[in-house]
Amino acid sequence: MSAPTDIGVVCPLPGGSEQACITLAHGGGGRLMRELIEGFIAPRLRLAPAALTVDAAALGPVSAPLAFTTDSYVVSPLEFPGGSIGTLAIHGTINDLAAAGARARWLSVGLILEEGLPLAVLGRVLEAMGQAAAEADVRLVTGDTKVVERGSADRMFVNTAGIGELLLREPPGPQRLQAGDTLLLSGDIGRHGATIVAARESLGLSTARLASDCAPLHGQLEALARAGVNVHGARDLTRGGLATAVVELCRDAGLAATLEAVAIPMQEEVRGVCELLGLDPLYLANEGRMLWLVPDDETDRAAAALRRAGATPSVCGRLHAGQGGEVTLVTRYGTRRALDLLSGDQLPRIC
Repeated sequence: MSAPTDIGVVCPLPGGSEQACITLAHGGGGRLMRELIEGFIAPRLRLAPAALTVDAAALGPVSAPLAFTTDSYVVSPLEFPGGSIGTLAIHGTINDLAAAGARARWLSVGLILEEGLPLAVLGRVLEAMGQAAAEADVRLVTGDTKVVERGSADRMFVNTAGIGELLLREPPGPQRLQAGDTLLLSGDIGRHGATIVAARESLGLSTARLASDCAPLHGQLEALARAGVNVHGARDLTRGGLATAVVELCRDAGLAATLEAVAIPMQEEVRGVCELLGLDPLYLANEGRMLWLVPDDETDRAAAALRRAGATPSVCGRLHAGQGGEVTLVTRYGTRRALDLLSGDQLPRIC
């Protein structure tokens, strides 16, 4: 809704059913902000009324030790084939907790909205967040909303925090890794990073052929816990991809690793995007892939449990004694290539 001034300038008016975008008035703490939160944000996030009346959530009793994580999301574009900043925020928090051996139970959501953000876009993102949380049986229990001036936040930033219950007897971590441990990759790599860059560069690839792998991974953790697998380590393969995760784990554990290229699955579309733009798929972000590290004699049991959870696991390498952080890739041609941390980021604003 808008009204012309005497000098011919059209100014947005806060409020009203025709309001099409976020204005600074939405962050002013008054009636318009209340309407935004209670009438627009809360229903889409499926928040209970109690979550709107206090600035903190009272959580239920628990029977297991807890894990806590927080993360922020600044992905560009906000929406892409296979997901959005909303699904990333929910799934990413769930997966960070899963990598610590915990099943996510409660999440908070903080929104930083830029003046001019279309309400239609915000609505779709919030709907996706609410649906993702409901499907994963995770409760959104508290949150916050701020509005900043146009040009200050690239439309929308999201912050989340999550609390989960530990499912494993001993949380996985670098201190538990041992020479001989198997590296179990839960699926193909590089789809999220390739999808984001394809969307940014308008490569025109069909969403049926290339879409983000964005997905929650708590089911894999639950399957491993039920099977009694002794999980030594875990890492969700987000920024930096598979290569960065393995190098960092090896550095922290004081071990070396060898990866086998033939055992690392990848879609041909991902390979094509990487060849076209000169990207290395081993360093591309994933948002629905976990690297599980388990003792060699438990590999088959772990793989069977992951398959029951819907994953397609592959043994992509092993840890061994050596200089801490030394990671070698055996290529498809039998040559050996050293992997290390990149000096920068192939694709900024990826998650």
